[in-house]
Amino acid sequence: MAGNDAKEQKSPFLTNYCRYLDSETNSARIGHLNLYQVIEAGEGRIIRSGDPLQTASTKLLAPISGRDILCVGKNYAAHATEFNKSGYDSSDKIDQPTHPRFTSIIADGDEIYPHPEFTETVDYEGELAVIIGKSGYRISEADAMNHVWGYTICNDVTARERQQDHKQFYIGKSPDSFCPLGPVAVPAARLPKIVHVQTRVNGELRQDATTEDLIFSIPSLIKTLSEGQTLMPGDLLATGTPAGVGFGQNPPVYLQPGDEVAVTISGLGTLTNRIASRSAQKLTLKRIKREHDIHLNNMTKSPSGAALNMVNGKPMHCQNFGNQDGPPAVFVHGLGGSVDYWTPLVEAAGLRETHALHLYDFEGHGLSPTSPLSELTVSSLAEDLKGIFRRAEISSGAVLFAHSLGCLIAIQFVLRNPGCVSKLILMGPPSSPLPDAGSQGAHARAVLARSHGMDAVVDSVVSGGTSERTKKENPLATTAVRLSLLVQDPEGYAKACSALAKATEPLYFSQIQAETSIITGAEDKISSPELCEKYDTQLSKSKGLTVLPSVGHWHVFEDTNGVAKAVQQVL
Repeated sequence: MAGNDAKEQKSPFLTNYCRYLDSETNSARIGHLNLYQVIEAGEGRIIRSGDPLQTASTKLLAPISGRDILCVGKNYAAHATEFNKSGYDSSDKIDQPTHPRFTSIIADGDEIYPHPEFTETVDYEGELAVIIGKSGYRISEADAMNHVWGYTICNDVTARERQQDHKQFYIGKSPDSFCPLGPVAVPAARLPKIVHVQTRVNGELRQDATTEDLIFSIPSLIKTLSEGQTLMPGDLLATGTPAGVGFGQNPPVYLQPGDEVAVTISGLGTLTNRIASRSAQKLTLKRIKREHDIHLNNMTKSPSGAALNMVNGKPMHCQNFGNQDGPPAVFVHGLGGSVDYWTPLVEAAGLRETHALHLYDFEGHGLSPTSPLSELTVSSLAEDLKGIFRRAEISSGAVLFAHSLGCLIAIQFVLRNPGCVSKLILMGPPSSPLPDAGSQGAHARAVLARSHGMDAVVDSVVSGGTSERTKKENPLATTAVRLSLLVQDPEGYAKACSALAKATEPLYFSQIQAETSIITGAEDKISSPELCEKYDTQLSKSKGLTVLPSVGHWHVFEDTNGVAKAVQQVL
C-alpha cells in the first residue's frame, strides 16, 4: 500500500490502491491482484499481507489501463464560460462525452510527450475520475452510485488547436501520454461526497474548485452515458475540469517542455507530471509492443522467470548439480513427468556423487512454459535436447537417461548427433512407429486434457500405467504418479500428447551407435517386454534388457531400487 501510512488507518479496509511494476516479475500488480480483481473482490475480501513497499523503490503505474476513458466536457459553469469565449470551442454548446484512447494513459511521475509536430497548444485539465465498479445498462440516477467503485485523479491533457479543428474532441484529447492517471485509486466510501480539485503549474495555483460546482452530477453523468451502452467494471469517467486552464489565462499560457503539472484532489493525493523535451523519445509504441495478448502457458509457476533459462530461444527449467568433475548425465522425462521424476533414482543409484547431472523440463511440462503458437513434435523436442547439450557444453561421453516419450526424444537426438552420447538408458520406450490406435488415443487424451483439465485424465493414466501390485501395495508410488500429472499445465500436457500422436515415422534402433540398455516393467502396457525384446535384438551395442517384476510404466516411482540396481550395473 502506498499513499497514506498503513499505521494511521483506523479502518480494517485498505484505502489507497497503487498499481506498480514488480521489479522481479516485470509485471504490473496491486499486491498480487490488479484493479479489476480488487473491484470484483470488494473491500472486505482484500487482505493486507507482506512487508510495506516504499514508493521510491518501485515504479508506480496508472491505477488502471487497457480501457478508453469516458470524458465529459464543460461540466463546471465557469470553465464552460471560459471555453466558449476561448475561440477553441467548435463543439455544440452543450456538454458531450469524448473518449481518450487507452494509449493516452500514463502514470504519476511519467513525462507527457509534447508532440511538437502535432500541437503547439498543450493544455492541462485536472479532473476527478470515477471508476465504475458494477456493470449496468440504462442506470437510473437513484441507483447510479451503487455502480461506482471509487475514484482517481485524471489530467485530461488537450491539444487545443486540434480541439478547435474538429467538432469532436477526440483528436485533441487522444494523443499518446495525454491522460495521466493516479497516483492511487480509492474506494468511494473512503472519500467525502464533495472533494476539492486543484491544479498547479510550476507551483502556481491555476484551478481551484469543488465537485459541488459540477453542472451535471456524477449520477446524472452515469445515467446519460449508460442510456445506450453497458458500463463495465473498470470503466473510467472523467467528470470535467474547473475554470483556470491555460487558454483561460489572459493572455493564454500553454504548457512548455519542463513545466510541471500537479493535480491535487482531497483524499486522492497529487498527480504530478512534467512536460518532456521536444526531442524526448516517445515510449508509447515501445510499451505497447511489450504488452501483447499471446501469453506463455504454464508461466504462473515461475512468474519471475528465476527458475528458467533460455534454451533455443525459449524459457526452460533446467537443473545442474552433482559431481562436476564426473562424466555428464542428461535426463529426459516422459509424458506427464518432470525433473522430479528422476529424484528417487538419482539418490538411490548414488548418481549425485559420481556424475555431473543435467535435468530439464521439456516445453510445457514441469516449470517450463510453452507458447500458444508453438507446435510440439518429437523432432522439436529432440532439438531442444540438443540445446540442453549445447548449454551444458557436452559434445561427447554423456550418459543419456530417458523415460517413455522421452525415449523417442532421446533416440531422435542420438541418431542426429552421433558421438554426443556414450551410454543410452531407455526406460519404457513406446512403439515406434506409433500404431494408429495409439495415435488416436493420444489425440483423444489431448482433447480431454484441454477441455476438462488434468483431473479428467489422471485416473486412467494411473490405472493403466501402474501394475496391480503397485495399485494395491504401493500407495506412495500411485500418489507420486497422480501428483506428477495433476501439477502439469493442461495445455502443455495436451501438446505433448499431440507430439506423441504424430510419432508415426519409425526410429531405427539398429542405427544407434551408443551403448544402449533398456529397462521396462513386466506389466508395462506401453512398453511391453515383448516390444523391448524386439528393440534389444536390433541394437548393435546392446547392454541388455531388464524387466522389472510387478512393475508398470512408471518404473522409477514403482520400483526405485530395482531401477537403481539395473542402472548401476550398466554404469
